[in-house]
Amino acid sequence: MEIADSPEAVATAGATTSPRADPDLNQTLRRRPSAATVAEFDSNANQDGNSLNDLVRDPVSDDLVGAKICDAGDAGRIGGSDGSAESVNAVQDKKGLGENDRAVDPSAAKFTYRPSVPAHRRVKESPLSSDAIFRQSHAGLFNLCIVVLVAVNSRLIIENLMKYGWLIKTGFWFSSRSLRDWPLLMCCLTLPIFPLAAFVVEKLALQKCISEAAVVSLHIVITTTSILYPVLVILRCDSAVLSGVTLMLFACIVWLKLVSFVHTNYDMRALHKAVEKGDATPSSLNTDYPHNNNLKSLAYFMVAPTLCYQTSYPRTASVRKGWVFRQLVKLIIFTGVMGFIVEQYINPIVKNSQHPLKGDWLYAIERVLKLSVPNLYVWLCMFYCFFHLWLNILAELLCFGDREFYKDWWNAQTVEEYWRMWNMPVHKWMVRHIYFPCIRHGVPKGVAIVISFLVSAVFHELCIAVPCHIFKLWAFIGIMLQVPLVLITNFLQDKFRNSMVGNMIFWFIFCILGQPMCLLLYYHDLMNRKGQLE
Repeated sequence: MEIADSPEAVATAGATTSPRADPDLNQTLRRRPSAATVAEFDSNANQDGNSLNDLVRDPVSDDLVGAKICDAGDAGRIGGSDGSAESVNAVQDKKGLGENDRAVDPSAAKFTYRPSVPAHRRVKESPLSSDAIFRQSHAGLFNLCIVVLVAVNSRLIIENLMKYGWLIKTGFWFSSRSLRDWPLLMCCLTLPIFPLAAFVVEKLALQKCISEAAVVSLHIVITTTSILYPVLVILRCDSAVLSGVTLMLFACIVWLKLVSFVHTNYDMRALHKAVEKGDATPSSLNTDYPHNNNLKSLAYFMVAPTLCYQTSYPRTASVRKGWVFRQLVKLIIFTGVMGFIVEQYINPIVKNSQHPLKGDWLYAIERVLKLSVPNLYVWLCMFYCFFHLWLNILAELLCFGDREFYKDWWNAQTVEEYWRMWNMPVHKWMVRHIYFPCIRHGVPKGVAIVISFLVSAVFHELCIAVPCHIFKLWAFIGIMLQVPLVLITNFLQDKFRNSMVGNMIFWFIFCILGQPMCLLLYYHDLMNRKGQLE
């Protein structure tokens, strides 16, 4: 489609021909240039003087149009790279004229802004319509939510302080009771004995001083003792709950790392024997084994932010000291925020509540909903402090390269997706040492998933029930209930085919209902236990 010799002729064509009747005009009259068009436009800048900066934005349709910026000598030249009316552009930058010397070609402007030129040229959706909402950037709305969140919570904090005063006590950070927890500290300091014992057993196995059955038996004894020893110390001592939870977390981490160390070395030994017999190719075996299986690699693994053992890890070149300092400052600030929310909001709500399974159901629901918001804040701060700040600080100090400690679990559409994304170190350990070994031994996929949740439920119960000296199996039941929730949310996701439905169900079940309920259950059982002891 050729461009007319004069702008008046083009204007007449635009006025008499509708876009619907002339598809070429609909596409070429004025359209937003594509990325390829912009690239071609800029590449020919030295030839015809056109560049992206010469495109003028239509004030009506917000499209880039081809109003030609030229001097008097170029007035009347109309054309473009594609021969369309939208490309009626030229520039006088190559002639060395300044900003004040530029002038819009009167004839081109006359054509561009004529009343007869259509203002509506194609089908468009509103930005908030269901078809376009996920294709838009919502950065401004996100900033608005942050401002509103800060404003509302600031008012609530001021109102809480005016009504109840400062409820945080020095005993929250340190008290004379903390000095009675020294047995737990000594137990924590002696935990490295178990990795050392496992390393000695592996060295004996490499030298073929003991049989494979003896190696397996010794490792079972070592790993079992590493978890039972802290449990017995906590149960024998009347320690603070926070101290007991800390020790149990360390003990569980040591146990998981020991299992990975033992399982990985067992697999490498089996591959090494298969290569010697000719049953496997050397490429399937770590070429440095067993020379790199030394105490240094084990020590690095025990302090590294991972639960999966391997003889070498991706490493970074250096430590960013300034970055580490900034993350430490953030860690201190958010830890203080968690302590403030717990002491100023959660403790008073829990103390003024009843057992959720006893008494008035409406009152219990009101307490759960009132507790859900501060509990959610604390949980999010805990996640940010541990999985983002602390693990990244540890990785930076150790030059640990793989820092995918979590994925975008907040976008999880089902409960299954959440458990696969929110705690990547544990997920990788489960997949590597529980799920796939079960699959390789012929266990059905569904049963393998149940076994994985069963292991997780046992450790959740240990980390909460042992420090509280309460064995009501609330944590165990809560984790095992995830199995039917996985099936339900998967069914709903398949039925509605809507990511927002599954995501809202996840947030409601897990954070609004589940966590506050467990908190109330354990708190009242703990208070009842203390009342019986007194």
